[in-house]
Amino acid sequence: MRDLTTGYVHSTESFGSVDGPGIRFIAFMQGCRMRCEFCHNPDTWNMGGGTPYTADELLEEALAYREYWGEKGGITISGGEPLLHIDFLIELFKKAQAEGVHTTLDTCGQPFTYDDPFFSRFEELMKYTDLLLFDIKHIDDEKHKKLTMMSNKNILNMARYLSDIKKPVWIRHVLVPERSDVDEDLVRLDEFIKSLGNVLKVEILPYHKLGVYKYAALNIPYKLEHIEPPTAERVENAKRLLHVDEYTLHQTV
Repeated sequence: MRDLTTGYVHSTESFGSVDGPGIRFIAFMQGCRMRCEFCHNPDTWNMGGGTPYTADELLEEALAYREYWGEKGGITISGGEPLLHIDFLIELFKKAQAEGVHTTLDTCGQPFTYDDPFFSRFEELMKYTDLLLFDIKHIDDEKHKKLTMMSNKNILNMARYLSDIKKPVWIRHVLVPERSDVDEDLVRLDEFIKSLGNVLKVEILPYHKLGVYKYAALNIPYKLEHIEPPTAERVENAKRLLHVDEYTLHQTV
């Protein structure tokens, strides 16, 4: 029987600077149920891969870099989808906080449900999570299904729940021409974000093609071959419509 406190890690990054405040140790977990057309890490999809770690093993590896983190840094767990390893995350974050380490969870929220056993485990995880980087792929449910093969209803429910418990969040949105770069959808996303009371920062992540070679290696058709990254003008337009500059990034979260 699989040990539920074992996490399967695709890869790690020792000096991450874009996935949370400060310099961070980042672990990318293996496994994701979404099939985002723009995903640049399709090699993280398969739940059967990755390197097994206990919480103690991963924390020990992370703490070796602690002197570089400064006051703002810490540990970020990303993916794949880290919530597929929720029991592992609970143990890891609990032990990290006991060491005084800032914990950040980078998630798309797809596994979220109010049903147990997930929800009670999620409530427990939130006790030890300082910050979430929360990806909203698309505000429109039908377009979200086309883009990711999954509904966004439970994802938006998770965003509302995090607002209710006042858990600090950075919202991230990947800007993909012909998919998520549509003014009316960005306005709707802005309205949704404004309805939340816990958002410290909004980030626009421009679509890129850096992971296309992985699709060929894995023999997976790449559906966005004809789409180029957004222009600088469209990125600035998205930032304006989402009022990115109006959010204050707190020094400590």
